[in-house]
Amino acid sequence: MLDKPLVSVIFRDIKKEGSVFRITAVLVSALLVAPAPGALADLVKKTKSGICHPPASSYYDRTKNYKPFNSVESCLAAGGRLPKGMGGQQTDKASASVTIASNNTGYERSKFGHGWDDSDGDCQDSRAEALIAQSSTTVRFADERRCRVVTGRWISPFTGKVIQNASDIDIDHVVPLKWAWNHGANTWSRAKREKFANDPVNLWSVELSLNRQKGARGPEEWLPPAGKCQYVSRFLRITKIYGLDPSQIESQRHQQRLAEHCSR
Repeated sequence: MLDKPLVSVIFRDIKKEGSVFRITAVLVSALLVAPAPGALADLVKKTKSGICHPPASSYYDRTKNYKPFNSVESCLAAGGRLPKGMGGQQTDKASASVTIASNNTGYERSKFGHGWDDSDGDCQDSRAEALIAQSSTTVRFADERRCRVVTGRWISPFTGKVIQNASDIDIDHVVPLKWAWNHGANTWSRAKREKFANDPVNLWSVELSLNRQKGARGPEEWLPPAGKCQYVSRFLRITKIYGLDPSQIESQRHQQRLAEHCSR
C-alpha cells in the first residue's frame, strides 16, 4: 500500500508531464498488485517451451518469463512437462512442497488429542492396548494395576525382528498424523482426529529408531527395511477408510510401490 508522501510525489511528476489519469492508473495498479516478497516462492513456473519448473528445479530462479501454476499436477495437466532428469523422489518432494503448503500450516500434535487416549477408562491407554493386542505372548505389566506393559514378544512389521522389551518400542502411526493433516485431516472435527490417532488399525509396534527415521513421511518417500508390501497396503487401506487425499503424483508413486513390492 502506498503511503501519502509517495502518492503526492508521483502525482506532481505526472501532472507536469500531462496524461494525468492514464499514467496515474498504470502506476497505482502496478504497485497495488505487486506481490509481497516471497509470495511466488512456491509457484510452479511453466516456460514458453512447456517445461514445468517446481521450486526444486535447478532452473527455477533463472526462469523469469513464465505462466504460474499452483501445483505440479495442474502444470502437467495444462500440457507441460518436467525438466529433463527430474522425477521420482524429486518430483514427489516438489509436488508436496507446492500442493500441501497451505494445509501444513497450523499442524500441532495436540489437534489429534493430548497423547494416547484411554477411552474406556481402564488405565490402559491406546499404546498399552496396542502392545497387548500385538504381542504373540502374554505381556507382563509394571505392577498389579496392569496399566503399563513392560515385556512381551513383538515381531516388528518393519524388520521382522523380535522385540521383547516394551521400552524398545514406539507405536507407529502407519499413516502419520502430520501426513494426514496435510491430506485432509485439517478439515476434520477434533473427535474424528482423535479417533484416527488412536485407531488400532493405524497403530504398529516397531523399533524406536525406525519410527523416528520415518517421521511424518508416507510411502512415496520412505519404506521400511522389510515388510514393504504389507506397509504400503496398510497405508493405502487407511487412507481409503478415512478419505485422505494424496496428490496425483503421490498416488502414482504409491501404485509403483505396490507393483514393485507386492507382485512377486
